Amino acid sequence: MNTLTAHITPPLSAERAKQIAQSLDLRALPRDFLDNPYPVYAALRESEPFKRMPDGSYFLTRHADLVAVYRDAKVFSSDKQVEFGPKYNHAPFNQPPFATASGVAPLFEHHTNSLVFNDPPLHTRVRRLIMGALTRRAIEAMEPGLVLLVDSLLGKIETQGGGDLIEDFASAIPVEIIGNLLGVPHAEREPLRGWSLAILGALEPSLTPEQEALGNRSVNEFLAYLRELVAHRRQHPGDPEHDVLTRLIQGEKDNEQGGDALSEVELLQNCVFLLNAGHETTTNLIGNALISLQEWPEQREQLKADLKQAATDEERDQILGLAVDEFLRFESSNQLSNRRALQATQVNGVDLPAGALVTLCIGAANRDPAVYENPEQLDLRRTGNKHLAFGFGVHQCAGLSLARLEGRIAIGRFLQRFPDVQLSQAPERGGRARFRGFLHAPFSTR
Repeated sequence: MNTLTAHITPPLSAERAKQIAQSLDLRALPRDFLDNPYPVYAALRESEPFKRMPDGSYFLTRHADLVAVYRDAKVFSSDKQVEFGPKYNHAPFNQPPFATASGVAPLFEHHTNSLVFNDPPLHTRVRRLIMGALTRRAIEAMEPGLVLLVDSLLGKIETQGGGDLIEDFASAIPVEIIGNLLGVPHAEREPLRGWSLAILGALEPSLTPEQEALGNRSVNEFLAYLRELVAHRRQHPGDPEHDVLTRLIQGEKDNEQGGDALSEVELLQNCVFLLNAGHETTTNLIGNALISLQEWPEQREQLKADLKQAATDEERDQILGLAVDEFLRFESSNQLSNRRALQATQVNGVDLPAGALVTLCIGAANRDPAVYENPEQLDLRRTGNKHLAFGFGVHQCAGLSLARLEGRIAIGRFLQRFPDVQLSQAPERGGRARFRGFLHAPFSTR
């Protein structure tokens, strides 16, 4: 194995994993946990699958328990007003120059109006509008353009003799796709990735004042840009079958006729959410997959052989589809989700009081041996993959089909162009608990 890839995910001893598990506090996570949380997750599944945290919340690690919570959306709320108030809505960020027109911190207004952090009716209205532009036919129509985009990025990398798996490839793909969905002009897309990283980074359990300030400033800058974009789109509507922003705006018009309602705040904040939801997780999917192939060379060789033997495009797509789902299971882009119990309840025999805050550990559930054979093994031929990387139930990711398409095209065409590429420097992890991915991964094609 290449010495650069031998310790991408450094080992963590069973003793150290148990030590971290016993004192786990999401607000103060050690670096070795962030580098490799999976032994800690395993220790928790075995000893404390309903871990009571120092802040009084519960940390769930078993697949069956996560499914039970996801399934019961009437009891377990996604609304984050209670949690995000003290996290974000405090001085100086709920005061000028940060405060929004409603007098709250920008991060608080954004996240509490986002599709993912809401219950019906807002969740239902926004999801229905977005899904109207993400039909199967619409996503299939995106494939030729996506292939051209990926090939263009790979061509630039080949010409310059290498690049960065994240900056030059994985992150460039979803920014362009979401930019297309919202109709953001190409010349105006440069700030999008920075805004997204700062806003999503503020969801981490622990924030520095600098990170919080950057997140709030990024929300305000993004909103200022979107107000101009929305005003232009109202004057010049796009095709609502493909343009999500036009569909959201038309949702406002539908309200005038007694249909779905989106306020100005809901419209703008869910445009911010669309970029964030489609950007970070897909970047991580592609980056984690390509770096996992570096770390698991036998799986890379097997995948290459399987693709070479595929007799049709359909067979090739099926092979890559299985691989994408296994990458999502093995290194989930989004590791954590949260819910609040609206009433006293039970989850698989465990009592939870009304108001209980629960953290759903997707990364742990996706390696639960009760569901997966050899869960710590990357197996790109794995079938019947019941991973929770896209969530489950009414809040299952609205863009999962698009994310799978992006992963399949990006990974397949990268392998086709650079079948034996090696990293030239050790990759740099993002160092976050909720969103697991890399910031940099330089490589050479020569």
